[in-house]
Amino acid sequence: MSLIAPDLNDADKAVDMPAPAASPARDAWRMFRRNGSAVAGLVILAAFLLMTLIGPKLYPVDPFDIVSAPLSPPGEEGALLGTDYLGRDITAGIVNGGKVSLAVGLIAAALTMTIGVTVGALAGFYGGMVDRVLMRLTEVFQVMPPLLLAMAIVTIFSPTLWSVAVSIGIVSWTSSARLTRAEFLRIKGLEYVKAARSIGARNRRLIWRVVLPNALPPLIVSATLTTGVAILFESGLSFLGLGDPNLMSWGRMMGGNRPYMLDAWWAATIPGVAIFLTVLSISLIGDGLNEAFNPRLRER
Repeated sequence: MSLIAPDLNDADKAVDMPAPAASPARDAWRMFRRNGSAVAGLVILAAFLLMTLIGPKLYPVDPFDIVSAPLSPPGEEGALLGTDYLGRDITAGIVNGGKVSLAVGLIAAALTMTIGVTVGALAGFYGGMVDRVLMRLTEVFQVMPPLLLAMAIVTIFSPTLWSVAVSIGIVSWTSSARLTRAEFLRIKGLEYVKAARSIGARNRRLIWRVVLPNALPPLIVSATLTTGVAILFESGLSFLGLGDPNLMSWGRMMGGNRPYMLDAWWAATIPGVAIFLTVLSISLIGDGLNEAFNPRLRER
């Protein structure tokens, strides 16, 4: 009976084998959680989202109903956050107005990224005449005053939630297009793209299945920041009276109560604080995503 000695080299190989690498998404989430301000922004935004979803059920007051005397201070006349210049409940306006501001911000950001990514991807991938034509179109929209153009679009098509969101998306896509173009110009010359082209991948597959997934990290950060900008844009249009007249929004509350700021600060300040906290939370989340997806920032 012969004994076979164990191969010590195999044991050494087992010891030297590296641990399996974490997935990029898990690694990014780990980096995001290490950013305290980003986590705080996520908590604040989640609180506002929760308020807009279940707040109207817990506080079933119509934001257009007159519930007390005009400009009642917070805590008086049964109004938790006071009333506005018409006697409407500011708490009800905050709870219901958040749904409009967040919905317009998300829709406008989605439209902005859709237009910007499409234009930037085609320009960066094909180059040549396609790039020149699309970049000239981008420059045309860049030189137009975005607020004035959005006001003109809303005025022409009448102010509704969708017309406001579409107008914001139409005037805000240029920066996303330039970012996408820069990423495509950088990535399309890399080896794995050339390898995919050499095995017969068509341009459509190269654009949407090969190049775009690898360009997503900066685009995700851009989409997050675009949402905050869209909320500010919607608030500005509503402040000027160009929001949907049938829906309450934070910008509309600020615009209507602006003349009474010196006598009743709460009527315009509380909606302004809601806008500030929402946009701040989105900006903090964007900074956290930027750090999570950026390898250079991870090493700091």
